[in-house]
Amino acid sequence: MGERAEQFLSSFNRIEKWLRDELGNPRNIGFSEMVRRLDKQRNPAITEAADDLLQMAQLRNAIVHEQVGENFVIAEPNEWAVKRMAEIEGQLLKPEKVLPRFGKRVTGFEITLSITEILRTIAEKRYSQFPLYQQGHFKGLITLRALGYWFAKESLKGDVRLQGRTADELIISDGKITNYRFVNSEMPVAEVKALFEKEPMLEAILITKNGDPDGNLLGIIRPRDLYQDN
Repeated sequence: MGERAEQFLSSFNRIEKWLRDELGNPRNIGFSEMVRRLDKQRNPAITEAADDLLQMAQLRNAIVHEQVGENFVIAEPNEWAVKRMAEIEGQLLKPEKVLPRFGKRVTGFEITLSITEILRTIAEKRYSQFPLYQQGHFKGLITLRALGYWFAKESLKGDVRLQGRTADELIISDGKITNYRFVNSEMPVAEVKALFEKEPMLEAILITKNGDPDGNLLGIIRPRDLYQDN
């Protein structure tokens, strides 16, 4: 058996153990069925790799079960297959976390901030998200979309007057809809992607150490941030 086949099978076996652990060590279930079950459960760690893993299972069977002799196999994985399996293994066993990739200084604002000041900050500093707090307690997230929606509603009433208007008026008031989520610093990036795909109203994910909304902000993720670095 060649070196590439040995590397391929080593990755395959470690991935197979990970699959079993995820499913609670089921008996009499093969590799492909475990992949399909986790994919059906929309497990974010496995979904992107499911098709490749099912193909790799066929290659693995050819390597293991169709040996002509002790040192000769009919199927030998190419370099791409070996690298792809190692890549999937890394994504499953050592998934990338939201930190440090998305760590950044995030400015919080008091809920009493005037809408005029928000507009000034957008124009001067090009901010697009405004986490709002009331004496240290998180109250909501203002984004450019929320701001545009508010202006559209206000304009239907006539001239929009900003004097005396404050940031709390911009918060989405529907209790069933939020445009943000909090996650802890150990959240895998794959799970963040799944959140954005599942919740179309989600505009930003805020990172604190324990996912506590009142904790110190360690970073923020917008949908475009997930793909612009790739």
